[in-house]
Amino acid sequence: MADTIQFLSAQEAQAFGKVGVLFGGRSAERDVSLMSGAGVLAALQSQGIAAHAFDPGQRTLAELAAEQFDRVFIALHGRFGEDGSLQGALELLGIPYTGSGVMASSVGMDKITTKILWLAENLPTPKYAVLNADSDLDQVAADLGLPLIVKPPHEGSTIGITKVEQGADFKAAYDIAAALDDSVLAEEFVAGREFTVAVLGSGAAARALPVVEIVAPEGNYDYQNKYFTDDTRYFCPALLDQAITDEMQRIAVQAYRSLGCQGWGRVDVLLRAADSKSFLLEVNTSPGMTSHSLVPMAARAEGISYEALCVEILRSASLKLAKP
Repeated sequence: MADTIQFLSAQEAQAFGKVGVLFGGRSAERDVSLMSGAGVLAALQSQGIAAHAFDPGQRTLAELAAEQFDRVFIALHGRFGEDGSLQGALELLGIPYTGSGVMASSVGMDKITTKILWLAENLPTPKYAVLNADSDLDQVAADLGLPLIVKPPHEGSTIGITKVEQGADFKAAYDIAAALDDSVLAEEFVAGREFTVAVLGSGAAARALPVVEIVAPEGNYDYQNKYFTDDTRYFCPALLDQAITDEMQRIAVQAYRSLGCQGWGRVDVLLRAADSKSFLLEVNTSPGMTSHSLVPMAARAEGISYEALCVEILRSASLKLAKP
């Protein structure tokens, strides 16, 4: 489908009221958030919407309240923006916001809790172990096999992640992740192809966008290859058998719903080479919106322009907690 821009009428744009675009923040993903927010801000303003930048990393909640925004678009990534803490503040302030609510944002930011809930729903996710300073790393390596992946469970954008090829390197990988998080996640390495599935909507109305395959240089989809190089290749819609595509989209939407996600999100999936089985990695409740980002790419494949995507997400802004 063609990627066309359909401009809002003045009346439609005014109906959104005064809009805050929250970006920047103070997580390890601040730089990415600044890029996402700049794109969203420009897109909304191009539609005639009265959108204004607001950086919670440099301004206070009192200043946020004083702005008297009618709704906000959250373009923050990582802690203090994607983890439920800001969502709780917005609920208290009575400001409708995009994306998931307090609980789903908090759970989605915690890869360990996410896995526990997915396994309870019989959803496929790689085997794992939770590590601390007293963990027997040799035993964990024996249980999960080598290579394995070590990551801080509350970070995103592949920050702090290490692929451990040899047991002798396990402790150094643990130390890298432990410097960023109180707990550390060790995960079975699934050899295969990497995909992501963007999801729009809430509850029964949630739907998957076309699947994106990510082919990074030497299979290393790290922070640099995600945001700052053009060496990573993307295929959207992914070149997959229809049955595999359907199953990947099905489990992605189920994974999204199982956490109570709303509005929009992105679910990362690995396809095991040995048997073409899909494994869920994580859910992003406030995905990137940069020039390299995957949700806009999936939307384009369905004929939804970047500007229209931003408007659709903004239109879904709401308060999620029940009124007393």
